[in-house]
Amino acid sequence: MSQLATTSEVRAVVGELRRQQVMDVVRGATFIGALLLAWVSLRPFVDLGNPELNDPTTGNETRTYLVFGCVAVLTIGLSMRDNMRGLVTLLTPAYVLFTGWIVASIVLSLDPGTSIKRFALTACVIAVASTLPLLPKTQSELVRWFSIAALVLLATCYLGILLAPNLSIHLATDVQEPQLAGDWRGSFGHKNEAAAVMAMLLFLGIYIVRSGAWVSGIAIIGLSSLFLLFSAGKSSLALCFAVLALTLLTTVVRSFWVRAVMLLTPLILLNLLGVGTVLSDSLAEVAKMLPLDSSFTGRTDIWTFAVQALQERLPTGYGFSAFWGSSAIQNLPEGKEWAAYASHSHNGYLDTALAMGLPGLALLIAALVIGPLRNFHAADRGGNNGPLTMALLQIWLFGLYLSSMESFFLDRADPLWFTFLVAMFGLHYMARFRIRE
Repeated sequence: MSQLATTSEVRAVVGELRRQQVMDVVRGATFIGALLLAWVSLRPFVDLGNPELNDPTTGNETRTYLVFGCVAVLTIGLSMRDNMRGLVTLLTPAYVLFTGWIVASIVLSLDPGTSIKRFALTACVIAVASTLPLLPKTQSELVRWFSIAALVLLATCYLGILLAPNLSIHLATDVQEPQLAGDWRGSFGHKNEAAAVMAMLLFLGIYIVRSGAWVSGIAIIGLSSLFLLFSAGKSSLALCFAVLALTLLTTVVRSFWVRAVMLLTPLILLNLLGVGTVLSDSLAEVAKMLPLDSSFTGRTDIWTFAVQALQERLPTGYGFSAFWGSSAIQNLPEGKEWAAYASHSHNGYLDTALAMGLPGLALLIAALVIGPLRNFHAADRGGNNGPLTMALLQIWLFGLYLSSMESFFLDRADPLWFTFLVAMFGLHYMARFRIRE
């Protein structure tokens, strides 16, 4: 009987090991699959020469909603199974209040149907991004999964350049912005988006090298840097160097307030010398004296239009994602017809105010700017001051700066928004838990 009992115990142990192995595969596949879903999308290599294409970021919405919804259920289920404590920590005052105001902006929206539809996908994306950092159990798993996802994305983009250059490189025959001909975009719809994602991959590559995975890390750094150069994303390239320099200084500066001033001053300056120039003639004069184009290639007109529209609804905005491309834009004067076809204002903070008013902008700053900075400082002081925390800080800070020139905050399944969220929630967890090696 003892022999039989021993045999049954062995079988139970073997069965448990097999179940654990299956769950490990599921966790890894979910993590990698979610990243690639956001980075590559369900509609890569869009033909920008198609005259019927109005916005390359739209299309296949039903499939995108369905797939992200399923992935959200899966990541939440896996997180609840293995790390319920981590999920509970997301109930912070900043996150709760910001979420509550988003719901209020949907109720007060000028176009509730559009707001509800767009929020549904945004909510699924946030759910996936907030639970994704909880899936890896060790740092070695995280490094391996990040490496696989990044290399698959890079392989996809480079294969596109080699095999389908007409769908991977901007052409003179593009319906919109034919002047970008020759700039690489890979599987993305625009070279600016491609450049920004490549910059984020560069930060991940540095983390992977510092974690000991030299071969994959160097490959990611080299391939993403080359693509960034050939995409001609000047803003992303400049911000990449700035972020690397500033985050390096955080290893020397230990005071929270000095860190805050050091990291957030460039963000304030970018917005003052950008959108601020349409609010103040003095700032406009200062911007003219700079040796660079602070309008980031002629965005003054769209900023002026957006600011004038915002002044009419400062307390509430127009509703979640309910301004651009909606009935809110009508009776346009001569010369402003382009506003009916614009998809954003090229400034994430301005678009947030348009959608949710000044209270929404204030809550976004509390949740997405101040909170993550405090989390980084707490993680650093708590002993989580290794390569991972630094990479998360770099991706988050790069996203903050880039949002002064582009608009991806709360933009559904945008790859920049998703990657920014993963970094932001990663800092949240690093401030509260010690990572296992």
